[in-house]
Amino acid sequence: MAKIITAILFITVICGCSGIKEHHVSIDGNDSNNGSESKPFKTIMAAARVAQPGDVITVYEGTYRELIAPPRGGISDEKRITYRAAEGETVIIKGSEEIKDWIHVENDVWKVVLPNHFFGNYNPYQDSIWGDWFAPNGQKHHTGDVYLNGLSMYEMDSLHKLIHPNPYKSRRDPQGSTLFWFCESNDENTSIYANFNGADPNHELVEINARKACFYPDSNYINYITIQGFHMTQAATNWAAPTAEQVGLIGTNWSKGWIIENNTISNSRCVAITLGKDRATGHNVWTLNPEKDGAWLYVDVINKALKRGWNKDTIGSHMVRNNVIFDCEVAGICGSLGAIFSTIEGNHIYNIFNKRQFDGAEKGGIKLHAAIDVLIKNNHIHNTYEGIWLDWMAQGTRITGNLLYNNDKEDFFTEVDHGPYLVDNNIFLSPVAIWDWSSGGTFVHNLIGGRLNCLPQGRETPYFKAHSTELVDVKKIKLGDTRYYNNIFAPKDTNDTDYLFVHEHWGSLDYSLNVYENNIELPMFIESNVYYQGTRPYQDEKNSLYLNEFNATIEVIKQNGETILSVKYPQEILNMNNPLITTEFLGKAIITGCYFENPDGTPITIDTDYLGNKRNVNNPVPGPFEIDASGLVKIKIW
Repeated sequence: MAKIITAILFITVICGCSGIKEHHVSIDGNDSNNGSESKPFKTIMAAARVAQPGDVITVYEGTYRELIAPPRGGISDEKRITYRAAEGETVIIKGSEEIKDWIHVENDVWKVVLPNHFFGNYNPYQDSIWGDWFAPNGQKHHTGDVYLNGLSMYEMDSLHKLIHPNPYKSRRDPQGSTLFWFCESNDENTSIYANFNGADPNHELVEINARKACFYPDSNYINYITIQGFHMTQAATNWAAPTAEQVGLIGTNWSKGWIIENNTISNSRCVAITLGKDRATGHNVWTLNPEKDGAWLYVDVINKALKRGWNKDTIGSHMVRNNVIFDCEVAGICGSLGAIFSTIEGNHIYNIFNKRQFDGAEKGGIKLHAAIDVLIKNNHIHNTYEGIWLDWMAQGTRITGNLLYNNDKEDFFTEVDHGPYLVDNNIFLSPVAIWDWSSGGTFVHNLIGGRLNCLPQGRETPYFKAHSTELVDVKKIKLGDTRYYNNIFAPKDTNDTDYLFVHEHWGSLDYSLNVYENNIELPMFIESNVYYQGTRPYQDEKNSLYLNEFNATIEVIKQNGETILSVKYPQEILNMNNPLITTEFLGKAIITGCYFENPDGTPITIDTDYLGNKRNVNNPVPGPFEIDASGLVKIKIW
């Protein structure tokens, strides 16, 4: 809240000093008003239509059921258009409509019939979820959804399954998995049936998706937008493949310079925030042309984007920070090509892919294609499927100070990237910590509590000149050229065999770096790591600390709204002789020939820890914390 207030005071000062206009919106207003404080608009969209670069739109307490499609953006960081919730007030934007007048059918099943004009130009109960790399699991899924008191219900493909329900006992939301809905639609009407498990929908809050998004421009290049302090929920988003237009509950739609901060975002049918691709360069091109290889079709999409002017001057450079994102079925934040040069920082992302009625290759807390010079920093990601997934062309990106645990598949996945990318000062505590299907990565000062995976690839992917989108070549992925320095490998339970993805198709899994030994084509650079109980050093590793009998007794504790890490350190860890990690020390990634450095080309020095404390530059302690004493320590990590 302090961050919101600071930003509001800053904007207020600017408005008072520079003649920037402020437009006011209230649920008690009228769209025929002039938008002044005494005569506010009723809808946010009315203010959006008149706002000009540099203007501020202030929205007051209440629930606004509308899609904001800004017709214009700002022209620079200094003259952006800002949408903000009023200080200290709860402003909710919903992509849904409240539904009353339900008619009882039988048992716990009720029905409502809506004329199709109720939905305007988009009926999510006539639109199916589909796209490249989407797996429907034998059932048709609509972008619509039904909510009972804010809880998303499960879609069924027949009325019979509502009347005779079979709850999803294995799902993470035991309450929601006992609630079901089914729809059918013709040229005139849409009928929605729902099993509310004993609740009377006419005496509860029942809502249905009615809009494809909450905040999404109709056009590309709507630049320099700020969205600040809202609660946004319940949108009929579709599958966001890297080869498609990516529509999120909030989406930038191929633009530059957005700031999305201090919002609470939930219940997107697919994705919460998209920093993604446009439609002009292709839309689900593999599904529409399945005879060709999907990877090569994506290369074709990339070439089209380059011809359309995909570069730092036109796309990306977004800031997504301090948002709370939860209860979305595919991803918290995703972006194909459109997230270049962006910062994703301080977000709390959880309960992603909980319902699991459909599947596919785009799921995760953060899922990016072409993470070029992206900073992913200080995010808290848990109870998702995949935590952070960098798929194709991660180059110049840094993943630092993130906290990940209780993710089902892995915490960090780097897929067919040539690098360089840097992963430092992170806490990885899920059953599987790292999937590495790439080259040119560096892992430094991480706490790694889960397994590792390494799988050879036959795919060819592009790489670029340093700090740009200027294409150099398309080359085969060769595993290796990977660096591990000053990490702690500390599995919580090496006897844990209950892991769904132990399968030959996914390659080998182990708590140690030996997963690389028979898989790599390029050299490895490994030094000064610490190995606790159940792990072992890499072959011929220099200066490693191997304590096979030592148990770090790692525990994540939730206490008074804080997240505490309890971990034990041995005395021996303080007596090592470890290198300070710098750009000069790391050198260049072999394939791209690019240095491990900051996005602006300046050298990197890893001289601070997870908490921002200064490291001992003469002998930094392995792992994410610069401690000065051994034994059991408890550290506030969120």
